[in-house]
Amino acid sequence: MELKKLDQDFSVCKVKDYSLVDLGAEYCFIGKTDEEDSLVCATSDVPSNVVERDDGWKGFRIQGVLDFSLIGILTGIAEILAENGISIFAISAYNTDYVLMKRESYQKALDILGRTGYEIVE
Repeated sequence: MELKKLDQDFSVCKVKDYSLVDLGAEYCFIGKTDEEDSLVCATSDVPSNVVERDDGWKGFRIQGVLDFSLIGILTGIAEILAENGISIFAISAYNTDYVLMKRESYQKALDILGRTGYEIVE
């Protein structure tokens, strides 16, 4: 399975509202609940109306379109990284999943996944 490295630095944020979010940005993941308005985006795209933010995330996406009937793809990656002390922030989109981890763990995570059979692509 191919994992595509993402060049951006990402931020995980809580925003006051979505009025200043650039929905046309290359990466923009929003999540709205009864308790919060969340945003994950490239650090360079963080809007000025953030309430809280956590910078320093890097990531990759699982290449291809994942059928909804597939089981355990994200779990397999998460287990490998957890066994090596690497925490993740997973985001699921319609086609595939994205996996973020703190910048200081990024290269270690890619090296480990590469050694366990995942193909890492630029």
